[in-house]
Amino acid sequence: MEQNERKKYSREFKLEAVRRTQVLGKSVAEVARELEIPVHQLYKWRSDADRKEAEAFPGSGHQTPNTELETLRRENKRLREERDILKKSLGFFARDAWLDTGSSGNTGENSK
Repeated sequence: MEQNERKKYSREFKLEAVRRTQVLGKSVAEVARELEIPVHQLYKWRSDADRKEAEAFPGSGHQTPNTELETLRRENKRLREERDILKKSLGFFARDAWLDTGSSGNTGENSK
């Protein structure tokens, strides 16, 4: 059984489809037939274009400024937590190494 692959449409294609329904006055069904896309998809594109205006259809590799900022803040928080864990572990291992060398009394001079 073969899976249907999702079709990907460019931002320009989506904007042109929406423009045809808004500026040219064609019905959504008519434009959808012309472009061979599902009617519900065109309704969704129109809704997205109306709500987000210039930020509509950013694509998979493009993030809106707010989304990018949120992503960077989460990453920054995660990196700070990792740094703090490493600092604590360094202190633990340094203390442990000091106790191993300092408590044995063997400094290498008495090993004759």
